[in-house]
This record gives sequence, C-alpha cells and structure tokens, in this order.
Amino acid sequence: MMPPTTNVTPWHSPATRRLRKNMSLKLLTSALFAGVAAGLIAALLQFTFVTSSLLEGELYESGAKVHFAVDGSPQSPRGGAEIDFGAEPTRYVMTLAFNVVTYVGFGFLLVALMALAEARGLTKITPRQGLIWGLAGFIAIQLAPAVGQPPVLPGSIGADVGPRQAWWMATLLTAGLAMWLLAFGRGLWPLLAVPLLLVPQLVGAPVLDTYFGVTPAELAAQFSAMSLGYAAAGWAALGFFAAYFYTRDTV
Repeated sequence: MMPPTTNVTPWHSPATRRLRKNMSLKLLTSALFAGVAAGLIAALLQFTFVTSSLLEGELYESGAKVHFAVDGSPQSPRGGAEIDFGAEPTRYVMTLAFNVVTYVGFGFLLVALMALAEARGLTKITPRQGLIWGLAGFIAIQLAPAVGQPPVLPGSIGADVGPRQAWWMATLLTAGLAMWLLAFGRGLWPLLAVPLLLVPQLVGAPVLDTYFGVTPAELAAQFSAMSLGYAAAGWAALGFFAAYFYTRDTV
C-alpha cells in the first residue's frame, strides 16, 4: 500500500512564479506609495517649521547678519528670513523631491523588514503597528546618530567628513539591531539593546577641539529640535502608510 502523499507546488511552476511576482509587486508599490505620502507630509512640515530657521542661518553664513557685533551688544535681531516660493521655485521643488525620494528609499527598507518579520512568523503587520515601526526607524536612523551629531545650520564647522560618516554608519547599524532585538528578541537577548545603543555614544562622535560657529545658539537649537521633530512625524507617517498599503489586501 502506498503511503499518503501531499501535493506540493513546484518552486519553478507558473503558479509559484506568479505568486512571487505578485508579492514583489506588492512590496514595490507599498514602499512607493508610502514613501510618496510620507515625503509630501515631511516636506510640508519642513516648509512650515524648519525652512525659516535654515534661511536665517544662511544669512549668518553669508555675513548678511552678524551675531555679537551689533552696537557692541551680545544680541542680534530675530528673524529676517521668510519663505518666498516665487523667488526660488527650483529650490523648493528640489526640497520636495528630495523628501519624496528619501522616504521612498526608506519605505523600501521598511516594507522589506516588515515582510521578513511576517514571513518568519514574528509578528502580524497592521497599520497601527506600522506607527511603531516608523518610530523605531526614526530612532535608529536619525535620533541615535543625532545624539552625537545633531542637525546643524549652514556655516557650522565640524570634524572631517570621513570619520563622522563612519561613526554615523556604525551608530545606525547598532541602533537598528537594538530596535530589532527589543521588538523580536527572546529571553535575555533584548537586554543587549542597551549596550548596542550606548557603545557609539561612549566612543563618541568625532568633534573639533574648539567651539566654532557664526549663528546664535538659540537659532541652532531651534533648528536642531525642529529638524528632529519633523523627521519623527515623517517616519511615523512612513510606518503607518507602509503597513497600510502592505496589508490592504489582507486586512
């Protein structure tokens, strides 16, 4: 008597190839739509909260405004730089395009990780959970590196680019692994996230041995805080939309 058998679809069968093609298309379209939506939101937030500080920083960089040099007083007037879309349309269109392209790229990474986690049975992706994925991406890619290398205004002087890029990449990788361990690690593995987050900061980002800057500290702090705030909102939107488009056929 023959033992019972199970019908298995061959890996190279037309049905399997069609399934793989549909899955790849789903990943691509989910990342693309999510990236465009998040990029548009991030650009709007950047124009609203960040660009005016950036433009004012450029005035100090060019010498049009000078801090600590107005009538011998350690003060300088606030403002003087407003967004004018009509004066520099190319600049703002490029800013919009850069945000969209950047978030589309991050969208591909986020959707691929979501698909990997779901394929391994680690989680079930939902739009609400996507918000957490997005914030985890923000922590790994922007917040953790910003602890040692915060966003800076034009005219700011820093250490050599090579060492700073190496430190940034190492911080990004360790923070990304820390987020994964916190989310999916079992047993004592999530505890490893703490040293992974701390080690780059203990090593320290490359810095100059002197303070140097031409912009007021208040303006620099405002720019840094606003930059991180709009980035957090953009990443949260990216996570939500990535999960929404990824699950729209299954939820």
